[in-house]
Amino acid sequence: MATHARPSRTARTPVQQAALAVGAVFLLVGVLGFVPGVTTHYDTMEFAAHHSDAELLGLFQVSILHNLVHLAFGVAGLALSRTAAQARLYLLAGGAVYLVLWLYGLVIDHDSDANFVPVNTADNWLHLLLGLGMIALGALLGRRSGAGRTAV
Repeated sequence: MATHARPSRTARTPVQQAALAVGAVFLLVGVLGFVPGVTTHYDTMEFAAHHSDAELLGLFQVSILHNLVHLAFGVAGLALSRTAAQARLYLLAGGAVYLVLWLYGLVIDHDSDANFVPVNTADNWLHLLLGLGMIALGALLGRRSGAGRTAV
């Protein structure tokens, strides 16, 4: 007797898979930011200030606020990956937010009170890559899946 495989109703489009993966990575990074050892100088972590010397993987400056933002972006990615249109929006808007954060990191003095997130040079480069990468994923994969298009 031959069995026919039915297409899954829960099959995710490429843009949904990308949003899910990006969200999962943000969740992981947010959690790891609270793990001593993975985050060096953990005992110096502050809620939100440039005085926080805590660094994820000894490279990326973090604070409690910074980690909470990563966790929020992760939850948003998981939640918005449910539909192709929402996944595309998450990647495009999230990418835009990270490009704004990159610009913010370029224009502020890293040793001033304006650096409340906090960010360092490694964060700036990462934010640029994240912003461009998320926008590219949303634009390219969203177009392929038809996200955001309406039926005529």
